[in-house]
Amino acid sequence: MIVAVDAMGGDFAPDAVVEGAVAAAKERGIEVLLVGREPEIRRSLRSQRGESRVSVHHCEDVVEMGESPLKAVRGKKSASIRVAFELVKAGKAQAVVSAGNSGATLAAGLLTLGKLDGVDRPGIATLLPSPSGPVVLIDAGANVDCRPSHLLQFGLMAHAFSAACFGVRRPRTALLNIGEEVSKGNEQVRAAWDLFRRSPLHFIGNVEGRDILSGAADVIVCDGFVGNVVLKLIEGLSDQMEALMRAELRRSAAGRLLLLAGGRALARARRVLDYAEYGGAPLLGIQGVGMVCHGGSPPRAIKNAVILSARYVENRVLDKMAEQLMSVSSLNNGDEKQLVS
Repeated sequence: MIVAVDAMGGDFAPDAVVEGAVAAAKERGIEVLLVGREPEIRRSLRSQRGESRVSVHHCEDVVEMGESPLKAVRGKKSASIRVAFELVKAGKAQAVVSAGNSGATLAAGLLTLGKLDGVDRPGIATLLPSPSGPVVLIDAGANVDCRPSHLLQFGLMAHAFSAACFGVRRPRTALLNIGEEVSKGNEQVRAAWDLFRRSPLHFIGNVEGRDILSGAADVIVCDGFVGNVVLKLIEGLSDQMEALMRAELRRSAAGRLLLLAGGRALARARRVLDYAEYGGAPLLGIQGVGMVCHGGSPPRAIKNAVILSARYVENRVLDKMAEQLMSVSSLNNGDEKQLVS
């Protein structure tokens, strides 16, 4: 298996990207194809002492963070993110990982590989921690405005991803809402509730924001506006809580002793909420594997994203998503019309 990594994407590219890719190759034996400006990549490889399972595919252009994603992908035919997906289309790689412009990653994946049958809009599935294992939150920012049928498609795809990659036998799927009652929420969520209820998913109803990290559900579905706010809130809260706790402990001698004794425990707790633990958020709904990483991803995040993308391919998640989507389209005509309208 070969994973194409956009070596030029991210705030710390190419050094952090190359270091993470090399680590994945060394630890898991994954073949990595670094895509981007070869002279810069080679310099980073020399500083990392390289790796036999890492190769380089040269291309000159880069989609910058501030550029219009669709315009840049269409106009820059030799941009690293576009070339990475073209390598997948040509069968020279099986997955793409990028910490670059997330909109460009989505646009390049769609333009190059197209959508899965039965998918109107791909979604970004981010992974969050819980006592019972990873929670899949979808959509985390790809689609600000969604129809109820889009939310159902997100749920079907995330169900397949959770089951295949994390071994959850029957993922509990929920809608993110302002209350558990069926009558709560806006028109979009109330209409989606009925679609989910009549779908083949193990739908457990609505969950609230306080339930996201509790393990109440394995898959939580919302539109991209809400999902991105949730994601950024969790990231910011974990940083601020750690800083606040350390500052308070430093205010007294007893606190400083406790901080000295419990520093490792604090670090472990912080790591639970660290996005680098999972590395990337898979783009569900394209005809291939695309992993979207945080722009500020450190090497550990890139390494884990490469490993997750390889697991995605090995567990045939695309096939299983297609089966889930087909389970809706194969319903009788009356129900199908209601479920996908």
